[in-house]
Amino acid sequence: MTHLIVDAHLDMAYNMITYGRDYTRPVEETRQREIGSIAVKDNGDTVLSWQEFQRGRVAFVFSTLFAAPKRDKSSDWGSQVYTNSDQAYKLYQNQIDVYNRLFDTHPDKFTPIRFKNQFEKILEQWQQTDKPAPTGLITLMEGADCVRSIGELEEWWQRGVRVIGPAWKATRYCGGTREPGPLTKEGHQLLEAMAPIGFTLDLSHMAWESALEALDIYEGNLIASHANALKQVKHGSINRFLTDEIIEGIIQRDGVIGIVPFNRFLDESWKNQDPRSNVPLDMVAAQMDYICQRAGNTNHVAFGTDFDGGFGLQHIPEGLNTIADLHMLVPLLEARGYSNEDIAKIFGGNWIRILKRTLPL
Repeated sequence: MTHLIVDAHLDMAYNMITYGRDYTRPVEETRQREIGSIAVKDNGDTVLSWQEFQRGRVAFVFSTLFAAPKRDKSSDWGSQVYTNSDQAYKLYQNQIDVYNRLFDTHPDKFTPIRFKNQFEKILEQWQQTDKPAPTGLITLMEGADCVRSIGELEEWWQRGVRVIGPAWKATRYCGGTREPGPLTKEGHQLLEAMAPIGFTLDLSHMAWESALEALDIYEGNLIASHANALKQVKHGSINRFLTDEIIEGIIQRDGVIGIVPFNRFLDESWKNQDPRSNVPLDMVAAQMDYICQRAGNTNHVAFGTDFDGGFGLQHIPEGLNTIADLHMLVPLLEARGYSNEDIAKIFGGNWIRILKRTLPL
């Protein structure tokens, strides 16, 4: 039986709203429907579908709430842009509604994971049979501008959010990708309020200054759902990647780092028009190995693919066609000396450990 996969970052609701993507359809059907569309222009061809989750044994994913601040011009974000926290609030609430409709209409394919008993039930289904099982979705908030006041955190918790990343670009809470800065006063208040409720903190897009502060002061669990190691990114320079100091802090806090198989996050000089073959899949294995070598074990690295999150088939290492093909990493990790037990932890076991520890009863 192939290893279970847990993927800690998929922007599903954003794609469902912006491009009308239907993740219950097979990948090839979606690709045919989208030929020449804005979806392919913006994001490339999809690599996700329920059928590929089944084929790849993707048991759980962290499904995001994401919208972009209007000032960001890196892409045409469609309707999912905001200029203030009220607009962000409405967009993120709507994305939760989109997931809830998915659960209601396709309960055999997708199910919410908000509590430990839900998680354990789905995990048991995946572990005990090769028959189709629902993929469990854990809601992750990417960028916290939608939290209009600290008092709203309880509302987001009740609506199913279990992981919060305060930044994408900079927010009023902290610096973010390409927009450096420390935690603000509101950022300190946010983290202080998140921990007692039970939120897991996601450091992924936080600027280096704010991530280091968070490592020092956050009293709850923390992870980096989708972030690669700066020193292992060829030509790596931007604060989207994790410094060794941040990596060490996550390891010391028994967190996990999800590796992103996006060519530009493996070689920052790679451009969209460049051949996929310029970035071999072994660079993903090298990222994983780097974290393991820093830790001295295999307990702190996993997948956070960010697939369909601004990039698609045309932008990932050659050999990968869909998310199910992540299993092609098995022989590459074996060649680096990793055992079957090690690989099982990297593919899903490490995120399973985090979820068992962090999900409420």
